[in-house]
Amino acid sequence: MPLPMPADGPLIAERRVAAVCASDQSERYVTPILTVEGLSKRFGGVVAVRDVSLAVPRGSITSIIGPNGAGKTSLLNMISGFYRPSEGRITFEARDISRSRPNQIASLGIGRTFQNIALFGGLTVLDNILLGRHVHMRAGVLKSVIYWGLAAREEIAHRARCEEIIEFLRLQDIRKQPASALPYGLRKRVELGRALAVEPRLLLLDEPMGGMNQEEKENMARFILDVNQEWGVTMLLIEHDMGVVMDISDQVVVLDSGQRIAAGRPADVQADPAVIAAYLGKTR
Repeated sequence: MPLPMPADGPLIAERRVAAVCASDQSERYVTPILTVEGLSKRFGGVVAVRDVSLAVPRGSITSIIGPNGAGKTSLLNMISGFYRPSEGRITFEARDISRSRPNQIASLGIGRTFQNIALFGGLTVLDNILLGRHVHMRAGVLKSVIYWGLAAREEIAHRARCEEIIEFLRLQDIRKQPASALPYGLRKRVELGRALAVEPRLLLLDEPMGGMNQEEKENMARFILDVNQEWGVTMLLIEHDMGVVMDISDQVVVLDSGQRIAAGRPADVQADPAVIAAYLGKTR
């Protein structure tokens, strides 16, 4: 029997159908933007990820699912450079990034959000998003301190880009509010905005809807679809809400105990016996 899934949200389902129709007329989802080959990560005697391989097609939304402790966040941490793989290789746009540092990976065009919100509570929404532009700043310390020439022009351009992101995410009314004063769902949206400020070609989202109510999840799902379809950003996300995963994903990868047990289209993965066993337990 397939995994039980909540009913599809009509708006999300409608947008996904439109996206699939559009993909049939283009070469999206054909060329991998990210390839992971034989990736493993050990912490002493504990193996968090074991020999995982996957390919993320350019322009797609790929979701990683699995029970708690399956190694999902450890995999994202290796892709974004926070962990060094024990074995294996990570390739982004034909470049080996297996040993690259987080700032180098960000400068290549990989953005990231975190499972636990990592905003600066005392800074405004605008300033938090502006922090995401640091990988594009070229002015030196001296010019930034005295604020002239390149530094002034840079800040004007970066602020203009951040204002575009704020408008896109419908955060105009709270742009001057401190992040600590915002409700949880809006803080999650601001963190998405900061990741978008990196100008990513690949966006890694670690439980972007975790802790949200149903209305907040619907809003976040809309923004994820819009970023993917309108801005052409490839998505690799971890998510526990199976209804959302099956609605918005082009590809689903399933991990269990650090190993990949299934990968493919949402409907195929949903009916896979190994996936059902991992989530519901083996039948007698």
